[in-house]
Amino acid sequence: MISSSSRRCWATIDLAALERNIGRIRCALPSQIKYISVVKADAYGHGLPQVVPRLMQSFIDCFAVATVHEAVTVRELGAGWPILVLSPVLPEEDAFLAEYNLMPTVSSLEELHRFEALGKSWGKKIPVHLKVDTGMGRAGVWHTCALSLFMEIFQKQNVSLSGIYTHFASAGRDLDYTRMQREIFSSLLMQFQDLGYINFEDLMIHADNSAGLETFDSKSCFNGIRLGIIQFGILSDSNSWVGKLGIESILTLKTRVGLIKSLPKDATVGYGRTYRLERDSRIAIVTAGYGDGIPRGLSNRGTVIIKGKKAPVIGSVTMDQTMIDITDLPEISVGDEVILIGKSANESITISDWSNLANTIEWDIYCSITKRVPRNYLNNPFS
Repeated sequence: MISSSSRRCWATIDLAALERNIGRIRCALPSQIKYISVVKADAYGHGLPQVVPRLMQSFIDCFAVATVHEAVTVRELGAGWPILVLSPVLPEEDAFLAEYNLMPTVSSLEELHRFEALGKSWGKKIPVHLKVDTGMGRAGVWHTCALSLFMEIFQKQNVSLSGIYTHFASAGRDLDYTRMQREIFSSLLMQFQDLGYINFEDLMIHADNSAGLETFDSKSCFNGIRLGIIQFGILSDSNSWVGKLGIESILTLKTRVGLIKSLPKDATVGYGRTYRLERDSRIAIVTAGYGDGIPRGLSNRGTVIIKGKKAPVIGSVTMDQTMIDITDLPEISVGDEVILIGKSANESITISDWSNLANTIEWDIYCSITKRVPRNYLNNPFS
């Protein structure tokens, strides 16, 4: 077994920081708001089997995932928590909904008929959440057709409505469009209520995610909020009231120096010869690349932290190695730790720094840290 001291690239995840983040967010929300913890994509790359038990200790009300497979994994980690499957369920996955007491999303009449048949065959009611498309253009019944599907749900004997939700297309960026979506959704909810079928207190009504938290209206009929990436320390705006809660990034990513060499002025570095040295230079090759999750967009743009100082990435990021210029850092040795994401005493590099340089989003960065990067968990009582 390879020891942690000889790892070439590794991530460290602080589960105590995760719990502190949850506590700070919960304290900032009204007590009646249900906390729906989104843990899809292996808990945004942080590790579902390790993260979910800590979330269960943190008084989460409900979990949300993308797939049935993820939902089954969460269920096997603990009974009792509602688990919402956000993405469409394939017909061959239907039986798992009943077997593991999962809540699918209903976006169409075809899905509703399937879940009705499933409940009948299992002799139980299948709890569902109705999703309304208010302008995202993805899953969900289009809002002008939502009333009809809503009424169909109450004609079924083996399906029960547990929640209603929508998803904002540009929360945190386009406030006018988000406001329009919220108004469409709220208007529909009033129509639903006027029919007399439901009492909102008996349902989970949710629209806001991490990006929409800043504009969340606690006085509305919404009684749930879906939080994903903010749990792990990513904020859309550090100057917002959410940004002032002291949310911590829970992940650091490190690698090592594998080789040090000298190259003369005018030598080119890496595939495509995209970087030409302007002076005689000392180059360090670090033992991680895009095969570990370093975006190729950091080629000739990114930096790393080594011995408390930043060093520039030069040349193209390759699959297994990345080159950095250490000419001005003479004390570097083979085997030294290199911080890719994290901080030292005076310097820091964040996921947001990477996403901005690579012209992508933080979600993409998290999910791109590959399986060959071992995760080391701090403050894990289950290890």
